[in-house]
Amino acid sequence: MSTLVHAAHDSMTMLRRNLKHAIRYPSVGFGTAMMPILMLLLFVYAFGDTIGTGLPGGGGRDAYLEYLTPGIIIMGVAAGSMSTSIAVCSDMTEGIINRFRTMNITRSSFMTGHVLGSVLQTMVCTVLVVGVALAVGFRSGATPLQWLAAAGLLAAIAFAVTWLSTALGLLSKTVESASNKPLLIQFLPFLGSAVVPAASMSPGLRWFAEHQPFTPMTEALRGLLSGSAIGNSGWIALAWCAVISLVGYVWSRALFNGTTKR
Repeated sequence: MSTLVHAAHDSMTMLRRNLKHAIRYPSVGFGTAMMPILMLLLFVYAFGDTIGTGLPGGGGRDAYLEYLTPGIIIMGVAAGSMSTSIAVCSDMTEGIINRFRTMNITRSSFMTGHVLGSVLQTMVCTVLVVGVALAVGFRSGATPLQWLAAAGLLAAIAFAVTWLSTALGLLSKTVESASNKPLLIQFLPFLGSAVVPAASMSPGLRWFAEHQPFTPMTEALRGLLSGSAIGNSGWIALAWCAVISLVGYVWSRALFNGTTKR
């Protein structure tokens, strides 16, 4: 068996392990989905009329629902990173990693299993968020191809932030700290165009919003779901995903190798 095939086999074994954990403890995944759903309902029904009136062209609550939904979906994907950080830290601190070290498995499969499992869970939670958005009145003008592109973009974002969250989990000494470190990832969409247009922000915050990674991700998803052109946002978003994935993978690999050599 080649090294690549061996690594893939071990990664699938670790993926099955993490999916069994997710099925055994569904409250974790349900909690991940509840946060963006509650945010969607809060912003639409508490602030939708006021913020929607201030959007270009006005439109009130219905217009704000169309604007907000893609941003909330991105927030949900970012929120899924917390469970990965906690799960990785838990494995590293509760002793199971010592058993893995004695087994003939590929070293990177431990992390790969966590990442793939988290991406799948995040995509399931995203379907729930979209379902609630449709139930409260969100309507998409996307074609089937655009829906497929949107799903691919969300999977790429989930893959990127999950690798970064894996590194944060390996960096953490306790589960409590692992649950806090990804908060910045979850907060960043708020400082982009997820909730309000970047053009409406003060100059300094507007510059940050326009140049941080979650803004092109949100704008690309918003364009795809509305059925309109996305310009360069799609390529910029994918470039950010590639950079974040690479940084997260290299950082995770270095932290994991350093830990297992102790």
